[in-house]
Amino acid sequence: MRRLLKYLKEHPLATVLAPLFKMLEASFELFVPLVVARMIDTGIRQQMTGYLWQMGGVLVLLGVVGFGFSVTAQYFAAKSAVSAGMAMRNDLFAHINTLSYKEIDAVGASTLINRMTNDVNQVQNGINMFLRLFLRSPFVVFGAMIMAFTVDVKAALPFAVAIPLLLLVVFAILLVSMPLYRKVQKQVDKVLLSTRENLLGIRVVRAFNHQDSEMKHFREQSTALFHRQIHVGKISALLNPLTYVIINLGVIAILWTGGRQVSLGTLTQGQVIALINYMSQILAELIKLANLIILLSKSMASLNRVNQVFDMQPSIDSTGLPLSQKKNAFSGNTVELKSVIPAVQFDNVSFCYTDSGKETLSGVSFSAMPGQTIGVIGGTGSGKTSLISLIPRFYDVSKGAVLVNGQDVRTLNPVSLRSRVGLVPQRAQLFKGTLRENIRWGKPDASDEDIYQALDTAQAREFVDAREKGLELMIEQEGGNLSGGQKQRLTIARALVRRPEILILDDSASALDFATDARLRQAIRETTGQMTVFIVSQRVSAIRNADMIIVLDDGEMAGYGTHGELLRSSPVYKEICESQTSGQEETQYANA
Repeated sequence: MRRLLKYLKEHPLATVLAPLFKMLEASFELFVPLVVARMIDTGIRQQMTGYLWQMGGVLVLLGVVGFGFSVTAQYFAAKSAVSAGMAMRNDLFAHINTLSYKEIDAVGASTLINRMTNDVNQVQNGINMFLRLFLRSPFVVFGAMIMAFTVDVKAALPFAVAIPLLLLVVFAILLVSMPLYRKVQKQVDKVLLSTRENLLGIRVVRAFNHQDSEMKHFREQSTALFHRQIHVGKISALLNPLTYVIINLGVIAILWTGGRQVSLGTLTQGQVIALINYMSQILAELIKLANLIILLSKSMASLNRVNQVFDMQPSIDSTGLPLSQKKNAFSGNTVELKSVIPAVQFDNVSFCYTDSGKETLSGVSFSAMPGQTIGVIGGTGSGKTSLISLIPRFYDVSKGAVLVNGQDVRTLNPVSLRSRVGLVPQRAQLFKGTLRENIRWGKPDASDEDIYQALDTAQAREFVDAREKGLELMIEQEGGNLSGGQKQRLTIARALVRRPEILILDDSASALDFATDARLRQAIRETTGQMTVFIVSQRVSAIRNADMIIVLDDGEMAGYGTHGELLRSSPVYKEICESQTSGQEETQYANA
């Protein structure tokens, strides 16, 4: 709640004026039954047409002024709510970008998307209605009761009984429905996850003819959401009939006591009508209050979910060290990495993902010198991607240390560290926009000449020129108008354009043919200079000419050396080679 108040304080005038103008509108509304009573008791009873016209004009004036106050109040309420929603959404997006891979993996992308969109919208709607009704409705309810007692104390006694009963019903339903709305929002996450997976993986779903099973799975999630919404909806729906019953019983009591007093001459007909109107006003406001409570229940559930993301602290702080060691964090905002030996060093590194019982990497140690090319190979699930993810510090090691130019990466500013690392991920990811805009993700101030040089090295210049649009070539979302190999070459160019000190190619040429792959590796060797290059690949041909090769087997190093050395000393590497070649060439190379 404190966080929400912080956003509301950004527009204090609008936040205060919205309920204030609503209360002014309600004040004029409370005078309407008294005017109607005067019209009945004086104008109609005494047949004073002029007086009726006069009181009718008063009613119109009250309505016009009240309408003006209402419009003004809704404007300020909407301004405050939309501004708070925008600020919360921006801060939430910024906070999510501070989270490390560890937190994002734990929460899940679909949940974060839902909280960025649906949950923030629910909070925004809740703020809007809260500012409009949270003072107006109680003000009208208690104001109507007070006005009723000014008409006649005895006839107004039903108000003293009805209002506590109504409050009891409202808060009882609120206490029951709020936890249920939280469960509904969790189920919405599951529906969104199913939707997101199916839309992103639509090609795979259709390729394996799994449309029916996926539709069945989605139906199950959607049906579960339906049942939860129906369940909480039934409970919330009790609010209106229960309030109607209580109010109508109150009206009956007024008619019973008021009628007797009218017959005795102690109460006028207009006063009875005024009391009934006040009871009707209470009914109308409680219906609004009931809808407000239902909306606030959803909004509070959504606000709690948003706060859960805000309260999630990044395990990797922008100052360098983990938050648990923040007192000793590196004090500088930027870190100049000096060219010292070794460029990258793993010192007895072990790593384990969150909630994983087994170490993904165990006891890994090696050194990579500036200008060296390091190949990384191993079977599926051997820990290749996990290993290279530790260099730019996407994750923190469980044991040991990763050093870049002699400094532990945990003491370096992650922004400065990653600005000197060029990463080409396993899955080629491009963004909607021009080719120039996509390549400039690597270097925002890159000139066209720099971009074309990177395209030449990445072997992408040929197909770019063939499109005849140059750097203005429009890339669709996720590179939907490009082939797999074209996307991979553009992501390589994006990494090369920044001229990083450390280049990491994570199985980034898997979609290329052998000839293009060979030309790409040759071009990288000729243009990288003192750049330290890590090549992760399943192909022996891609890493055999590397200066040193790391062989991983189930998270452990099963070999470290040149191609020829590993053929003689590493059974795992030899087995990989033999599975991809006839074995004769490798044996000759090893014996040479």
